[in-house]
Amino acid sequence: MTNIEKYNQTFVSSFSVNEQQLSTLNYQSVDGWDSIGHMRMIAELEEVFNIMIETDDILDFSSYSKGFKILKKYGIEL
Repeated sequence: MTNIEKYNQTFVSSFSVNEQQLSTLNYQSVDGWDSIGHMRMIAELEEVFNIMIETDDILDFSSYSKGFKILKKYGIEL
């Protein structure tokens, strides 16, 4: 599985959305992406990519597209 597939699957499973919705997905734009869902998604990304995301980046992770930039800081190319 490629990194982008892992990334997409994390969003699909965390928020019960389909892949067509991902490009427009933002924090609190779907029912599941609240503060608890956000932390669940972050934990899954950390596990999938074997990284530890810093607090500032967790707070800044406000959309699907913003995640590309944040994960790049940790050496993850999507």
